[in-house]
Amino acid sequence: MEQRILQVALDAPLHTVFDYRWQAQEEGEAVPAIGQLVVVPFGRREAVGVVVGQNAQTDLDPQKIKNVIAVRKHLPPMSTHWLALCGFAADYYQRPLGEVMLPGLPKNLRALTTVALDRALKALGQISTPKKTRSRGKAARLAEAATPPVESEAVPAPAADPMQFGAAPDLNAAQQAAADAISSAEGFAPLLLYGVTGSGKTEVYLQAAAAILRRAAERGERAQILVLVPEINLTPQLEGNIRARFPHLNVVSLHSALAEGERARNWLAAHLGQAQIVLGTRLAILSSLPSLQLIVIDEEHDPSYKQQEGLRYSARDLAVWRARQLGIPVVLGSATPSLETWQHAQAGRYRRLELRQRAALQAVLPSVKVIDMERDKPVDGLTSTLIAAVRKRLEQGEQSLLFLNRRGYAPVLSCDACGWISNCMRCDAFMVVHRPERRLRCHHCSLELHIPRACPTCGNVDLQPLGRGTQRVEEGLQAIFPEARVLRIDADSTRLKGSAQSAFDSVHRGEVDILVGTQMVAKGHDFKKLTLVGVLNPDTALFSHDYRASERLFAQLMQVAGRAGRAGLSADGSSGEVLIQTRYPHHPLYQAVMRHDYDGFAGTLLEERRQACFPPFMYQALLRAEARELELAMTFLKDASTLLEDPAIIINEPIPMTMMRVANVERAQLLLECASRPALQAFLKQWLALLRQVKTRARWSLEVDPVDI
Repeated sequence: MEQRILQVALDAPLHTVFDYRWQAQEEGEAVPAIGQLVVVPFGRREAVGVVVGQNAQTDLDPQKIKNVIAVRKHLPPMSTHWLALCGFAADYYQRPLGEVMLPGLPKNLRALTTVALDRALKALGQISTPKKTRSRGKAARLAEAATPPVESEAVPAPAADPMQFGAAPDLNAAQQAAADAISSAEGFAPLLLYGVTGSGKTEVYLQAAAAILRRAAERGERAQILVLVPEINLTPQLEGNIRARFPHLNVVSLHSALAEGERARNWLAAHLGQAQIVLGTRLAILSSLPSLQLIVIDEEHDPSYKQQEGLRYSARDLAVWRARQLGIPVVLGSATPSLETWQHAQAGRYRRLELRQRAALQAVLPSVKVIDMERDKPVDGLTSTLIAAVRKRLEQGEQSLLFLNRRGYAPVLSCDACGWISNCMRCDAFMVVHRPERRLRCHHCSLELHIPRACPTCGNVDLQPLGRGTQRVEEGLQAIFPEARVLRIDADSTRLKGSAQSAFDSVHRGEVDILVGTQMVAKGHDFKKLTLVGVLNPDTALFSHDYRASERLFAQLMQVAGRAGRAGLSADGSSGEVLIQTRYPHHPLYQAVMRHDYDGFAGTLLEERRQACFPPFMYQALLRAEARELELAMTFLKDASTLLEDPAIIINEPIPMTMMRVANVERAQLLLECASRPALQAFLKQWLALLRQVKTRARWSLEVDPVDI
């Protein structure tokens, strides 16, 4: 019987693949293909891995090579394009190949048994019900279901029926030009769709997608469209729009909030080519899509596209690389593009498509005004000007949104008698007051305590909350406007599954008069009756140590301002209105927001970045270390900084992180910079090989292209 040595990638923190022996069980049995899932022994357990190579021989002692336990024959292997994508991500972000491949697969596909996989394939009509088999020992050693492999070609291309693409609304001239440019693009084409809020970018995506799908159907081919959104709560509205437009096509979503069974079915529908449109968050960029023809990255500027743990990848950047790999167009849409994307467009590497006007008839950009809090002193966090504006909208039967990017009741609880404040005992942070739950909660380590009845230090019973969060603003509004229907949407109010969508639906149905929310409500949502936006307490970001803070604040304000007046003029004939409460009304950032001047503000920031040698004019990597004692982390970083020298690499001094202690762990970081991306990558490969040989009790990780420094 034929046998082979297979190289298998496993989800393990080792920068290698592992050799296993495969032996045919019957004459003529095919060798597992590259990209096939297999079950193998690994240490004292069994694990699912991906075949990434085949050798007839190996240098290892044959007696030490273990046998493959089972092959997932009834699941088509991953494509060479998917393998190359994972290989690039592993190489660029300096992670083991298995740590890229396996976590991106649904848990039900990585299970040791095939029960969940068979159930998902059966739901998709790919296999018949398998006969029940009694367990004999470990479940993974059960024989594979007696069903032939499913080939991707088994799914026929859709018929070229124009009705399946639905009736499309008319586009204005700018929208039509943008849709035509996307759908007619040949080969790799990165396109920045720069459109003001409410300009109809979604409609451009849908019409371009329809044209590409229709053209493929006419040729008798299959095509798939991938649409990425930054946050899970943005998927229901967009998915509803897509399903309404394409009622006869298979549309699936991929994100972490799905039940495992549903996620497995949706992933398999994409992998088998059944799903023509896939909508997902950042993890969807690593899904298998054999017929991908277009990638759309909505709100491409959003930092949520960067994974902050494990494989610290940028879904936006991987999407651009994947489009280049496949030779297809990729659309990066935003009203406030990231400076990296804007610089690419300025340099001619990306083609810029512009939508400068709102799409709805009579809808214009809202007027933006600042309220000087030194002149109009706030009471309970609200100025008289903002209160009057909210009252006016209530009288006109319109909705208002008050935006405060701080959840909880108050940021800190204090004692005026002795100066005690509610510090977290495990972190360098305050414990936030959550009054409805009568809890103090740390938003970094999740420690919870009952709100004390008296000061723990001096016994004073008159403890005072300082500052305001969304809960306190909600309480104040209910006192000022007892007749109004006030709804708060933040991470605390939407913890239960489905609660966020239920809350947003109530706003869309007009069952809410005043909406209070965090960044969850700031982008992507199209509230037809909302005409007023009030922004509370944005000033803290003006003085952040993070050089990206001004870029993020500007984008945040422009995005939340864009929720106002999207459906047209207000009842009094005015456009939407945005009021920003600030103590710095003449700050250039606020002045740019008032003018809706992204172009000018982005130009200023880019020039500042150029002079300071910050990204996108410099490439960075960040080595983080953590230990029970700060000295251990700092010592490791100091040693790391001397392991390898290169005149092209700037190795900064190690420093404690801004939030130095989290969950009783001390943290520090070391920043590397280089003017050349290839030079930095070459250095990191050599440097990490040396780092892995360093013996230390500190835990460490590397992030390429860090977004939080």
